[in-house]
Amino acid sequence: MGRSTHCHLTLLFLLCWAENPDSERPSCDRCDPRLSCDCSHGGFTHVPVITGRALTIDLSFNNITELTPDDLTGHIHLRALSLHGNRLAVIHPSAFDPLWNLEKLDLSDNQLTALNHQWFDKLGALQQLNLLDNPYSCLGSPPLFQGLVRLRRLGFGGPALEEIKRGELAGVTQLEELTIHANNLARYEPGALADMWPLGQVTLSLHGPFLTNPALASAVLADVSYPNTPIVLEDLHLIGNETVQPLKETAKRRIRSITFRNISLSDEAIVYILVLLDGVPVSNFLSEDVTLTGEGRWEPARQTDQKGIDEVSVRNVVILDVFKFVSFLQLSFLLQYPRKVSVINAQVFVVPCRSSQLLENLQYLDLSENLLTDLTLAETLCNGEGTMEDLRVLNISGNSLKSLSTVSRLVAKLSKLTHLDISKNRYSSMPPVCPWPHTLRYLNISKAKLTTVTHCLPTTLEVLDLSNNDLKSFSLFLPVLRELHLSGNKILSLPLGSLFPNLQTLTIQSNTLNMFGHSDLQSYRRLQSLQAGQNKFICTCDFVSFLQSRIKGAGNVHITDGEESYVCDSPLYLQGEPVNQVSLTIVECHQVLFVSVSCGLALCVALLVFVLLWRLHAFWYVKMTWAWLKAKRSSRCRRHRNAAGSEALLSYDAFVSYSERDASWVDNFLVPELEEPRDSIDNSQSPRPLTLCLHKRDFLPGHWIVDNIMSAIERSRRTVFILSENFVQSDWCRYELDFSHFWLFDGNAGGEAAILILLEPLSKDDVPKRFYKLRKLMSSTTYLEWPQDEEKSAEFWRSLRKALRGEE
Repeated sequence: MGRSTHCHLTLLFLLCWAENPDSERPSCDRCDPRLSCDCSHGGFTHVPVITGRALTIDLSFNNITELTPDDLTGHIHLRALSLHGNRLAVIHPSAFDPLWNLEKLDLSDNQLTALNHQWFDKLGALQQLNLLDNPYSCLGSPPLFQGLVRLRRLGFGGPALEEIKRGELAGVTQLEELTIHANNLARYEPGALADMWPLGQVTLSLHGPFLTNPALASAVLADVSYPNTPIVLEDLHLIGNETVQPLKETAKRRIRSITFRNISLSDEAIVYILVLLDGVPVSNFLSEDVTLTGEGRWEPARQTDQKGIDEVSVRNVVILDVFKFVSFLQLSFLLQYPRKVSVINAQVFVVPCRSSQLLENLQYLDLSENLLTDLTLAETLCNGEGTMEDLRVLNISGNSLKSLSTVSRLVAKLSKLTHLDISKNRYSSMPPVCPWPHTLRYLNISKAKLTTVTHCLPTTLEVLDLSNNDLKSFSLFLPVLRELHLSGNKILSLPLGSLFPNLQTLTIQSNTLNMFGHSDLQSYRRLQSLQAGQNKFICTCDFVSFLQSRIKGAGNVHITDGEESYVCDSPLYLQGEPVNQVSLTIVECHQVLFVSVSCGLALCVALLVFVLLWRLHAFWYVKMTWAWLKAKRSSRCRRHRNAAGSEALLSYDAFVSYSERDASWVDNFLVPELEEPRDSIDNSQSPRPLTLCLHKRDFLPGHWIVDNIMSAIERSRRTVFILSENFVQSDWCRYELDFSHFWLFDGNAGGEAAILILLEPLSKDDVPKRFYKLRKLMSSTTYLEWPQDEEKSAEFWRSLRKALRGEE
């Protein structure tokens, strides 16, 4: 039973694992918003799990060795897949079946030893296929590309390709570009490539056949050479007549464009090529990465006819024996024909004026990335005497030029010049004015060291490129300018749009621009495209709101350099955050309003609290407490002096607290009755006069009144309060009442209570609530009422005297 259960569990585990193969596969989530996933250089050994919505997947330069049927399942939307530079050796026949919409497939530089036509059976939408640099020796059969009716770009071959047979490329027609790497090709059936007509550009690497089997190379060239098909020949070593023989096939078919790339040439080979092309209407003769092994002695080709040449381009030339090399002057017989000449990165430091004068038809001259100086440029342009009258485009970028005034003077008489590129030179200043041809429309002075611009710039310009200089501002009026490129400078703000009434494109990336807004763009009347990313933006609310609306397409000016180029530099908590993802709160966006409202609310609350405290008499209590504390301190000082014997502590029988409005009662009734001796038959029975402390009579002049009150209470045995409506309206009476209360509970009054006298009927409820101590006393202390009937006054005075003397 246990063994059976164990087997069932094992089977269940295997089924679950089979149903979830992705659980063992790594994942790649490096996809941009355009659903282009860059999973290159990831160290993957298997195809990772990638979103099924991807349109482009780049898996190049990993360590993938195998493609299984499930690796690409779910990618029905995929348009482009690159597996270049892996170690791919095994591809399952149905691995690409899910990719119905695939248009580009790159399997180059892998370990595929054999090709299978089943890989491509379901790829009916495929337009580009790259199978270069794999170790297969032949294409195989049946034909690989039979069903690829939309195929337009095809590359195959590699170091191991030995054979190309007829029929292997059946079904391939109307190619725009064909690339074949067959440096070690040993067998070729004539006509194998002939069925692919019409052909666009053909690129052939036939190093071995050119050297050891010219007949085979000739057969290949014969099948792909058509008058309008550009031929590119790579990886050749042409050292004599034999190695050049295959080019006869191209000459016979009167091709018009031939390019040599990564080629080594001897003097003999160059002469023979020119002889082969004698009278052939080759219009474009291009070469790149050329090594010259000879000395430049090409005089034998002087008599050849090269009238058809329209464009000559030489790029990246290396001369092995430069000290013995004569010069390019040996080719002066060719100079009168071409309209376009490019000599790029060829260590040219001067073109003699007499050679320049032969360029009668020249319209385009590119001498970039050479060694020209201001002095040698003057020789090349014949000191500005108007040589090359038809020249329209001049590119002398990347040389060692230093003087703008010299360049402007030398080109001033080129009356048809429209485009001038003098970028990547060493200009550090600009003269106040410069002569220019009135036809100049395009000027490129980028990648120099200019710090300011002057009126040296011509007002005829339509396109101006001042990128990658050290400019801090740009304020020059250019009325017809359509494009202005200012990226890579130190500009703080957008130039005034009123200076460029016809400007349509402005690029100002990688400056020190902090922000810009609607008002800045409003000054540009016709601006359509703006590129201002990669600056140090201060993400204020206005800027964030404005830019987010522009990124979404609002307004006439469109942001064309991508939303990812706009990143906040400050404030610090937003640093590095893309502007289009920033969300600022109302508090952050309306700080003035928020502070104003907050201050208003705080003021209202403070006012309400103030009114509440005023209604509760809190301020009065605070003031009274402060006064009592000061008086208390004075009291301690007095007691200290009294203890030293300076004066008696108790001086009065009672301190009388009353309102000034009740002074008449005190003067007419209370004082005479208690202080003045009465006439009596028996003086021994006559009551002893009492001493009263009255503020208007006994307070010391010049002392603070609160100190007087406190002193009077301390020096009196009792405190008498004359209560009336007038009393509860008097602040000083309140002081006296509160001080008396503090004194009674301070432990210094001997526990004797205050005496309350009601001059008029006054209940506890008639006393305001702020007199809470008086209300408390009236609730806890027996008080005397001044009788309205005179017959009862004697009893009143008797009771008062007893209270004052403390008699029972």
